[in-house]
Amino acid sequence: MSGPHKVRAMMKREVQNAQRRFRRQKQRNVLAKPGIHEMIIVLDHLKPSYNVGKIFRSADAFGAHRVDLVGIDHFDPAPGMGGFKNVPAKFYDDFDECYQPLAQSDHTLVILEPEKGTSLFTTALPRKSAFVLGHEEFGISFDPDQYANVMRVAIPQFGKVQSLNVSIAASIVMYEYVKQHG
Repeated sequence: MSGPHKVRAMMKREVQNAQRRFRRQKQRNVLAKPGIHEMIIVLDHLKPSYNVGKIFRSADAFGAHRVDLVGIDHFDPAPGMGGFKNVPAKFYDDFDECYQPLAQSDHTLVILEPEKGTSLFTTALPRKSAFVLGHEEFGISFDPDQYANVMRVAIPQFGKVQSLNVSIAASIVMYEYVKQHG
């Protein structure tokens, strides 16, 4: 087998292995218990790459209540180091479907908007925060002005990069939440 064919075959096997890991761990996820905090992490149409698994890992570490996945039907749980087995997950096709239970439980949507948001570090986060993290390239899939109870925050940055990796941003907002709410 030549170089490019060998690489494609290896990539195809890795995708198949990731899908098997996902199916196996999704069955175990039904036994996951909510974390000690009332924060919910909403992943809105993220790429099914390593970021989703890493966010589950942080959600487990920071005691998130659950992770809601919008428009994400699979991902590789391996980078999560078991987080997907430990943190409850709910899957939704679109944001409207996800929003209903959040609104009914009085969660405030917290979105990251580098240009319009107030500093995360000077904002009092509600105990019932639902941190919405959008697609790595396109952002959130909905118009926040169409929903009630939305906070816009920004993670202060001082370098030249335009944005942080989504799993890093998720960890920062979860850390700040825990710092504020113990």
